[in-house]
Amino acid sequence: MLPKIDFGKTANDYAQYREGFPQSLITRLQMHSIGLKGQKIVDLGTGTGTLARHFAEVGAKVCGIDIAKELLEQAKAFDKRSKVNVDYLLGSAEQLPFEDNSQDVITAGQCWHWFDAKQTTKECFRVLKPGGALVICHFDWIPLPKNVVELTEKIILKHNPFWRMGGGTGLYPRWLLDVSTQGFQHLETFSYDHVVTYSHERWRGRIRASAGVSATLTSDQVAHFDSEHKSELDSKFPEDLLNIPHRIWALIARKPCS
Repeated sequence: MLPKIDFGKTANDYAQYREGFPQSLITRLQMHSIGLKGQKIVDLGTGTGTLARHFAEVGAKVCGIDIAKELLEQAKAFDKRSKVNVDYLLGSAEQLPFEDNSQDVITAGQCWHWFDAKQTTKECFRVLKPGGALVICHFDWIPLPKNVVELTEKIILKHNPFWRMGGGTGLYPRWLLDVSTQGFQHLETFSYDHVVTYSHERWRGRIRASAGVSATLTSDQVAHFDSEHKSELDSKFPEDLLNIPHRIWALIARKPCS
């Protein structure tokens, strides 16, 4: 049996160390008339609200939904410090508590793979206004030969052989099929690379907050993993700052106007 993944267990590290999408993504989405002042936006799998806050900061009316109560509590604390207003609901992407044809945009940042794609797409289609946009986006670290990410992924697999999310390219062509088979049209995608600089401490925290570590392993297993991760980083990448390559990928799909 595959171990259960519970991001609620990662709430503290998740809030402290996981980098949210950069502002550059919002700027690019606005070129597609997404993320504008006054728009009604639902952010699925919102986590600590990193994407939802970006939209709230430009004046959109945002609701974030997640199944992890612990992450939503962290999101509310971040919003208070940032002085933005996002409504949060505990719930699933497969059953949205909104009326038909009521939302301008629905986003899913770094989470589509956790959903029942068919049911979630149907719900998004139902809830969006005609001409509304579904945006699926990812912000992935990229393993390259002999880089930090490759080393880290090897250590994750050593401690969690069930983990299946390594070796990615940051591109998700399968999601196009998910949305097009449920009636969405005018599909567009874009991607670009972005380097995030981490200290050793922050990179270790970021990895602990991932699905393959704290969301799956016991606390003792996490401690053993983190100890080995620290030792290997100190030995093989002793520089103070680590430049971690990431790739941002987004799919925009529209509900037909008629």
